[in-house]
Amino acid sequence: MIKSSRGKRTLSISLLVLGGLLIFLAPENVWIGSILLIAGLCIEVVGLVLSHRR
Repeated sequence: MIKSSRGKRTLSISLLVLGGLLIFLAPENVWIGSILLIAGLCIEVVGLVLSHRR
């Protein structure tokens, strides 16, 4: 795991942006859109956990 707080912050921000992009760009096709939406939400959760962990 990343020890430095600057590295964690950079990783968490990039994961939050990536998750937001996946959620925003999810197509209207039901299966592909739902898979991208779930992947985006999971990435958002990982980013939030990394940003709040000390």
